[in-house]
Amino acid sequence: MKILILGSGLMGPAAAYNAISDPDVTSVCICDRDRGRLDAALAKLAQHDGASRLRGVQLDLAEYARAVELFKGFDVIMAALPWGASMLAFAAALEARVPIVDFAIPGDDDLPALKQQAEAAGCLVFLGCGLEPGLTEIVARKLAGDLDSVSELHIKCGGVPAVPTGPLGYKIVFGGTQLPLRNTTALDVEQGVAQHVARYSGIEMIELAGVGACEAWHEGMMPWLLEMDEFRNITEGTQKTIRWPGYAAKATVLLDLGLLGTSPIDVGGVPVIPKQVVDSVLAPHVTLHDGEEDITLFRVDVAGVRDGRRIMHRVDMVDRYDRVHGFTSMARTTAFTGAIAARMVGRGDITATGLYTSEALITGPLYDRMMAELEAEGIHFQHSVHEL
Repeated sequence: MKILILGSGLMGPAAAYNAISDPDVTSVCICDRDRGRLDAALAKLAQHDGASRLRGVQLDLAEYARAVELFKGFDVIMAALPWGASMLAFAAALEARVPIVDFAIPGDDDLPALKQQAEAAGCLVFLGCGLEPGLTEIVARKLAGDLDSVSELHIKCGGVPAVPTGPLGYKIVFGGTQLPLRNTTALDVEQGVAQHVARYSGIEMIELAGVGACEAWHEGMMPWLLEMDEFRNITEGTQKTIRWPGYAAKATVLLDLGLLGTSPIDVGGVPVIPKQVVDSVLAPHVTLHDGEEDITLFRVDVAGVRDGRRIMHRVDMVDRYDRVHGFTSMARTTAFTGAIAARMVGRGDITATGLYTSEALITGPLYDRMMAELEAEGIHFQHSVHEL
């Protein structure tokens, strides 16, 4: 099996590490347009078992014909890229007729065209194969399948610095320089009705083992979940982000002041995008530096009826920075998930064509395999059942 990984930031090297641990993988190639970043990723992986099967190629996806030709030499492609670059990768992968796996999901405006293109090409575009979207939805669907009927779905997930510092008590743990702050509303379900509510509202406190008190607030449900048979008739549904306490209040101030806006405003005759200013000003305070560690927090609750009893299934996960290999917890939980999904595709366990999200295909034995491989990497899930 030959795997191509696009991007060598925080996620790409972790995905490559996971991939070269699989004896079924004969070759892993990491690509990046930044030679220095690519060399740093290869150096980081050089001492790991399987590194002899690893190589790097400098590639700018804007060189479309070159990208298509390179892609043809692989069984599966995994994208660990900003969304704009992923769109270039999808086009090249579809022309090369090579399935592509991505952590992210497209915006509502991009999704219909991408779906049509994937179907026309007879090729797989496999989206949301990370932590969230990804594991949260995969686990939610599995728990729903253990119930006769489902009434509630509540997902809480987030990455935080092990030690909260700076003005937000937050560090960027996914990669890039843009803060995950948005000026859009969030989708939830209340009394059986899907509706939009204020982002950063609905604050509730949450405690997970060994971490202490955190807060969770409305980030918005993945809308396709509500179209699945398992969740079509839920009466309550939320999808919330976890941070250290106080984050939502600060984000709300930025939102109310218009500082998360993405449309240009005039500043002394110069068009300025407020969100870009916020990102630039806060960058020194939210960059995860060497020696700083992160924690990933995850809770999925699915409530309903089984054999006439009202019960709730809960899965918790707490994962921490890997001091041995130097991977952030967010990279472990996101990139390992994507790499496992990619290997399922490359191995032929998943043969679907068209556009799919992870919970649609990683079910049954593939779910069991996903969980077993994550457990082998030291990512542990705690499943409990509660009477209601």
